[in-house]
Amino acid sequence: MAGDRSEILQGTLDLMVLKTLEVMGPQHGYGIARRIEQISEEALQINQGTIYASLVRLMQKRWITGAWGTSDNKRKAKFYSITKAGRKQLDMQERNWERISAVIGRVLNLAERG
Repeated sequence: MAGDRSEILQGTLDLMVLKTLEVMGPQHGYGIARRIEQISEEALQINQGTIYASLVRLMQKRWITGAWGTSDNKRKAKFYSITKAGRKQLDMQERNWERISAVIGRVLNLAERG
């Protein structure tokens, strides 16, 4: 099924990470990646380098914080949480995504009729 997997559009991973943290609460990087893959019904595959690059970006922007804790399998892991600024950014990005996807949908529908 690897041929059915989609590439993540630039900038959308950060949006998906923020949304995952908003909905699920504090999570470690591996858990965030697996959750996004599950929600996408395995259409997306996120490698560790990609998820951790996103987490570093989001921490630098202060949209998430990280704290060390113990995972379910008793290993030390950094757990990430969305901040107030992150929630504000998520709201803005969600509205922007909805607007852009609606515009693209209109263009594609118009192109089919043309």
